[in-house]
Amino acid sequence: MADVDPASTPGFKGGDKKALREVKKHRNELFELHERLYAERKRSLLVILQGMDTSGKDGTVTHVVRNFNPQGVLITPFKAPTLEERRRGFLWRMRRRLPDPGFIGVFNRSHYEDVLIARVHDLAPPQVIARRYRQINQFEKELVRAGTKVVKLCLHISFAEQGRRLMDRLKDPNKRWKFNEHDIDERAFWDDYMSAYSLAITRCSTAVAPWYVIPANDKVYRNWAVTMILVETLREMDPRYPQPRLDVPRLTKRLKA
Repeated sequence: MADVDPASTPGFKGGDKKALREVKKHRNELFELHERLYAERKRSLLVILQGMDTSGKDGTVTHVVRNFNPQGVLITPFKAPTLEERRRGFLWRMRRRLPDPGFIGVFNRSHYEDVLIARVHDLAPPQVIARRYRQINQFEKELVRAGTKVVKLCLHISFAEQGRRLMDRLKDPNKRWKFNEHDIDERAFWDDYMSAYSLAITRCSTAVAPWYVIPANDKVYRNWAVTMILVETLREMDPRYPQPRLDVPRLTKRLKA
């Protein structure tokens, strides 16, 4: 995390207007690629969004994920685990929300909370957290083997930028519903969170499920970067429309009759 400037815009040259044009240009392509994936019904895509509070996880869903066909998208905002969920393994509730073939799943927060907040606030013994990194890697490896492409996006903002966004929420009556006083308390653990994120990304960025750390101080750049990653991912997956065996001349004749 320390190697990435949250205010930088790697891979992009230009201002917000250019970034917005490029995002708009790829909307139809994202929709078509998803339609092909949905029609193919052989593979799926899982997008994992992680980041500090106000980093833009909800905004990414609003501005980027909406370009997909809503019929084939499963969005799960993971909150603190319920009593039932705590009785089971930490991956149990993740498995229940995995996308079916043809679908795109979006985890707004994920199983990584169990090596992030759990580490910062000592919610589990160190040896348990160490074991979870291995379990996560195995879990994601199994997903890929089963036909689910995993894209992990860490939205990286600065301490100062988070402070500005929290202040904006507090000042704007239309945004106060998003404000949580607990977020102020968590700012005291900022360095601990950055350390936990760095460790999780280092331990769990694998060849089959790499992490992308996205500078997210600039919201327009964030949306551009996520859009480009998803376009490139789906292009690489290259889903195809199925070609059923149909007697087209006979069926055409029937329709005309």
